[in-house]
Amino acid sequence: MMMRWSLDDLYTSFDSPEFLEDVRRVPEEIAEMEEYAAVNFMSPERAGEKIAHFLTLEMEVNRRISKVMAFANLTLAVNARHEEARAVYARMAMTVSNLTGPEVRFQRYLGELGDLAPLLEEDPLLSEHSFYLHELQENARYLLSDGEERLLAKLTTSGSKAWTNLQNLLSSTLLVEMEEEGKIVSRPLPAVRNLAHHEDAKVRRNAHEVELKAYRKIEESSAAALNGIKGEVLTVSALRGFSSPLAETLFHARMEEEILNSMLTAIREYLPAFRRYLRRKAEILGHKNGLPFADLFAPLGKSRLHFTYDEAMEYIVRQFSTFSPALGEFARHAHEKNWLDVEPRDGKRGGAFCSNLHAIGQSRIMANFDGSFSNLTTLAHELGHGYHGHNLKKETILNSSYPMPIAETASIFCETIVVNAALSELEGEEALTLLEQSISDACQVIVDIYSRFLFESELFAVREDHPASVEELKAMMLKAQKEAYGEGLDPEHLHPYMWLNKTHYYFPNRNFYNFPYAFGLLFSKGLYAEYLKRGEAFVPAYDELLAMTGKNSIREVALTMGIDVTTPDFFRSSLELVAKDIEKFLALTDPQKA
Repeated sequence: MMMRWSLDDLYTSFDSPEFLEDVRRVPEEIAEMEEYAAVNFMSPERAGEKIAHFLTLEMEVNRRISKVMAFANLTLAVNARHEEARAVYARMAMTVSNLTGPEVRFQRYLGELGDLAPLLEEDPLLSEHSFYLHELQENARYLLSDGEERLLAKLTTSGSKAWTNLQNLLSSTLLVEMEEEGKIVSRPLPAVRNLAHHEDAKVRRNAHEVELKAYRKIEESSAAALNGIKGEVLTVSALRGFSSPLAETLFHARMEEEILNSMLTAIREYLPAFRRYLRRKAEILGHKNGLPFADLFAPLGKSRLHFTYDEAMEYIVRQFSTFSPALGEFARHAHEKNWLDVEPRDGKRGGAFCSNLHAIGQSRIMANFDGSFSNLTTLAHELGHGYHGHNLKKETILNSSYPMPIAETASIFCETIVVNAALSELEGEEALTLLEQSISDACQVIVDIYSRFLFESELFAVREDHPASVEELKAMMLKAQKEAYGEGLDPEHLHPYMWLNKTHYYFPNRNFYNFPYAFGLLFSKGLYAEYLKRGEAFVPAYDELLAMTGKNSIREVALTMGIDVTTPDFFRSSLELVAKDIEKFLALTDPQKA
């Protein structure tokens, strides 16, 4: 099967009649919305009729915009040098900024109407979008003037979004020079980072060293991008009346601060368990002062688990099908229809992501597959995101957008299915290797994510005073890693450039895109425990939960499964599952029992 995706179901090319027609129609439809809003959102008469008509216009233009933007963005994700895609994306971003005018008028109109309940009862379309309309009404409290909103929308295209594009280009085209068989060769950054999982310690250390060295080529430019983005975020957040970027993030995440604090409380309580695991891994690998960062992902023992891409997908489909035929069929269909791009290559973005294309009822998944079981679980993770989108197909595009913390629910749930299946099939050294890898993955999502949260919190505090220098950024990152990992890592061998490596820091509209991963892991573990209790009866409830994530708060979504996320107890119960795995690992690797 092809290792590169096909985007033909979006458009066959940038010159196709369908693509050109959609590009032409977008500004016309925005102009129609602008005119309608200017004329109709002046008085409360026929409010229900006006809202319904505007929703219809909004859904149509959003469908068209999402297709065009996705085509350009997905093209750039695997070919950062694609000039036409970059130009289209930039032009469309400028065009889309004109949506701000009518959308601001609409939100302000909703804010002035007061109680929406009588209107919602009159029209099925309004009733269907009850949560969406109430959310817009609440958001109206943070709106600036019409002129300011228009100006901000225009300025971000040459401000934060331009900085984001620059950093994506820098990191996607960064080639790392390293020695192989006596020769100096250049390798894409994702390929070098994959060597962190290599069985040979010398290979891991060399890859880590050349990776850090390569970052020096783009550190100043990346620091400038990061400062530009975070500076804009601070300015706009304060103008809107939020107490901080974190408060704004929680507002848009539909998540109360009480939930975040409950989760962080539980995480801090369980950090010692993760540190015991890291110290034991360090001892096994021959280190006395904690684990060097270069060995953080080192496999323990030799694993026979190696897969071709087709073998990996066959394994995933088989394991997904044990949960539900629908999940297995979704993964099989995605593979056969070439929805995945998994080949590492020059110009391709590092890491992995899933883009749910609601307008065509499909997904596209990007990864950098190297045959390891770790990369297999990454595929399962991203396919989980795709399955989430699959369950939202019947919702309107306005009811399909879910907040960041819930975004990781299906992905980590699918990861859990695959890992638990593998653990049940293996024994001896192979089982121990996989158990350790599972703990290592959880360590990343809990401990490393906590370090990223600490780093971003301090970054905003520093940026409020002045742009942070490269040395300050490195020092902040090291400080955050020491606080999160404690004695688990060797303090002399950390990773000062994680602020450059993680693209999430460069998303101006997704600040603190770190704690959602921890929430996703812990929420998913709680859901998986429910699945083990309920069996097949859990499956339809789970699919329904995914379908409702676009039109409910996080508290309400959790309550549908009887879960209270406002207290630390739920998070403690999920973390205890990981702690039990750690205790099992410590017992199996106890040198006194060897």
